[in-house]
Amino acid sequence: MPKSIEKLRDLGAPELETRERELAEQIFRLRFQLTTGQAEAVGRLRLARKDLARVKTLLRERQLRKPDGNGSK
Repeated sequence: MPKSIEKLRDLGAPELETRERELAEQIFRLRFQLTTGQAEAVGRLRLARKDLARVKTLLRERQLRKPDGNGSK
């Protein structure tokens, strides 16, 4: 897993935002498969949700580091 986070850290913000959209769409499809009874989607859904959380965390970290005044106190 540390390798996957390092790969994500190397991506720029636009690539991370694209990856976020892709993962959200994948999660939607996997949840649909799960409700139709395809049991193999459970493991893939869990991994996709964790990857989405990682991407969102990295985007948030970068947003907080940016000294542009958005949301800072």
